[in-house]
Amino acid sequence: MLRLITSLVEFSRRNAALVTVVLLLLAIGGGYYAAGHFSIDTDINKLINPDLPWRQREKALDTAFPQNVDLLLVVVDAKTPDQAEDGTAALAEKLSAERDLFRTVRRPDGGDFFHKNGLLFLSKQEVQNFADQLISAQPLIGTLAADPNLRGVFDALDLLAQGVLHGDIEPREIDPALSTVAQASAAALAGKHQPMSWQALMTGRKPEPLELRRFILTQPKLDYNDVEPGAPATAAIHEAARQLGLTPENGARVRITGPIALSDAEFSTLTKGAGFSAALSVGLLCLWLMLALRSLRLFIAIVATLVVGLVACGVFAIGVVGPLNPISIAFAVLFVGIAVDFGIQFSVRYRDERYRADNFTAALRGTAASIGGPLAVAALAAAVGFFSFVPTDYTGVAELGLIAGVGMLLALLLNLSLLPALLTILRPKGERRPVGFARAAALDRFLVVNRRAVLAGGAVIALACLAALPNLRFDFNPLHLQNPHEEAVSTLYDLMSDPSTTPYTIDILTPSAARAAAIADRLETLPEVAQALTAASYVPGDQREKLAIIADAAQLLGPTLTPAQVKPAPSDQQVLAAIAACAGDLKQVAARGSGPAAALAQALDAVLARGAPALPALAADVAPAIENRLDDLRLSLQAEPVTLESLPASLKSEWIAADGQARIEVFPKGDARDNEVLHRFAAAVEKIAPDATGTPITIQESARTVTHAFLVAGIIAIGAISVLLALVLRRPRDVLLVLAPLLLAGLLTLATSVLAGLPLNFANIIALPLLLGIGVAFDIYFVMRWRAGYSDLLQSSTARAILFSALTTGTAFGSLALSNHPGTSEMGKLLMLALFYTLLCTFFFLPALLGPVKHARRPAATLRAAAGRRS
Repeated sequence: MLRLITSLVEFSRRNAALVTVVLLLLAIGGGYYAAGHFSIDTDINKLINPDLPWRQREKALDTAFPQNVDLLLVVVDAKTPDQAEDGTAALAEKLSAERDLFRTVRRPDGGDFFHKNGLLFLSKQEVQNFADQLISAQPLIGTLAADPNLRGVFDALDLLAQGVLHGDIEPREIDPALSTVAQASAAALAGKHQPMSWQALMTGRKPEPLELRRFILTQPKLDYNDVEPGAPATAAIHEAARQLGLTPENGARVRITGPIALSDAEFSTLTKGAGFSAALSVGLLCLWLMLALRSLRLFIAIVATLVVGLVACGVFAIGVVGPLNPISIAFAVLFVGIAVDFGIQFSVRYRDERYRADNFTAALRGTAASIGGPLAVAALAAAVGFFSFVPTDYTGVAELGLIAGVGMLLALLLNLSLLPALLTILRPKGERRPVGFARAAALDRFLVVNRRAVLAGGAVIALACLAALPNLRFDFNPLHLQNPHEEAVSTLYDLMSDPSTTPYTIDILTPSAARAAAIADRLETLPEVAQALTAASYVPGDQREKLAIIADAAQLLGPTLTPAQVKPAPSDQQVLAAIAACAGDLKQVAARGSGPAAALAQALDAVLARGAPALPALAADVAPAIENRLDDLRLSLQAEPVTLESLPASLKSEWIAADGQARIEVFPKGDARDNEVLHRFAAAVEKIAPDATGTPITIQESARTVTHAFLVAGIIAIGAISVLLALVLRRPRDVLLVLAPLLLAGLLTLATSVLAGLPLNFANIIALPLLLGIGVAFDIYFVMRWRAGYSDLLQSSTARAILFSALTTGTAFGSLALSNHPGTSEMGKLLMLALFYTLLCTFFFLPALLGPVKHARRPAATLRAAAGRRS
């Protein structure tokens, strides 16, 4: 192999112009091809092998219920149930018209079925209380039904005030209504949009938190070639909400979450600040290269080789692998971070050889002969480490491994061809001083003299690290890798805080509705389960008694809600006249000690003082959509018996598929944001339903798949690298010398992660195979130099090359730590940590492990002095 390497370098030297022109032309053509064919598939569902059993269960559920795939969840919050309902209905209608952006738009908590039969889902006592309240509010309702506008509101309030004045009603009975209207009137006068709730006023009860929140489920049309495929739909939703006045200043808030929004948020976070990080990384990379090489010509040669290699790697990725995925696109960072090491090793060794023999040709030949072998072994070891991921089920990393592995081979080839050719053309100047670290002589001696103490210390550290490993944990929740301040993430956390709205539910596909109901009954006995919903959950209990109560109320209120004649819309003067009459009577009620009557009378006097211009804002706050509330009330009094067969088709299809299969949705008890809660929940449900799927199960199965992939890849990589080293080094002891510092560095990295509270996750676990590839390369350079008879390793040019290689690699990887994306940031931190310990063990533990050489060669300075050259 060494002969082949030296021949390639010599050929490139002799045909430097030809090699350079051909390779640069190929790079230009490759760059043009890559630019025209570059694409990225952002579908994260393709990152793991779809043939795995748990993926097949996902697929079966998605096939049975395709309306639940690729969702954007719109969450509408408002200050009143009325505003939440009306705003959500208007938004859903507006989005449904956007056929170019949305495949489906539906409301899981709205529609005529719930308006008509919603009372049946309350308890018998709640239904009775509701009916009693409506009957007591009959005069108010009747007035509004006959005149559903601002005039009708104040006519109704005036009627209540007259009831107090005539002694028919106690002031305290109307105080809540007067107080509500007074607050809304005051807000209108202050220019604030704070609509009152007629639903709450009519029912006499405070709305539940869920009544202030509504949901819309949409399926946007997606193009996974876009980095954020859901962005157009998301923008359209926010724009529609703005046009409808569903904004915070109007007392409403519209937020978006769901799988598509979360994926888009992740890519959006990755791009924020990426320009600064990239600029900083490139700047530091150039600084380290200049400090390592101290030659602009060498710098130009390495950078050109690196760029050509990156283009070649990109052409392979696009032409062979196809569209990049969110993981494999990281090949560029990996290539630059590791391939730059080969260029530094070759160039620094060239500087060393040039110092030894002040002749370009001799120096280049010496470089090929001395570093060519170690460079090839290091590149092959790194490639094997990456290729080890190809047979795993983690498709995203498998593709990255294939691209990065080929990239290592391309980098080796170019650093043995294009780099020597460029050096021949550029002709860097000779070296006047030794290239290594002369000041490290004392440390070299210390490590050799005290090698037993150093090795003993290393053994103690290794044992301590092993003791800490049982506390190492894997965070299986991908939500923890996202920026919690992104709307999609913060909204999801908000929903997860309530067990009744958390999207982290388990789905179970059963053969029939009857089977689903039976399994749901068993699941609801589990302490880890809050509720298990099926189609049968939408068939209320005690219907006969509830319907009887509703029928009685309908009989009494029917004529009131359906007056023979509805007054025509009033003029502004008629409205002001009604306000004046109401204010006059309220002042008399206030004189009897009613504070709310006094507050409302004062507000109405202010309205009268402003005149007609004050009426639009007053109507928006005091009389918002009264007709809608009256329609809802009429519909609720028409409730009918509900059976599984009578459920609306749209609702039934959410739970029973066309082929008769039925779905169960199981909600966790406790805080779904807690990994332990999710773990116990999933384990308990799977004991009863082993074929269950859903987010709590999927994320844990994904974690198992990923960790298994890394375990398998680690075993393959260590085995393959060991075989490679055995073939090259031919001594089992030397193989162990290469691997031992790597093992210690790995233990230190994991133990520090435990102490720092930095768990492994889907993102940072990639640091472990990178540690293997980089660490093997560093160790090989020292071991093969030691085998060649060179002592004083830390003073050598190899140490200089390794140090600056680590700095450039650390800069490439460390820039990730500056990312706004928590997952990427943690990956950068762990990569930096792993690189630090790799360098530490290579510089301090490995020399002690190697010990003194048996047949030492004279250092470069002695050779040059012997040759009579001027240093």
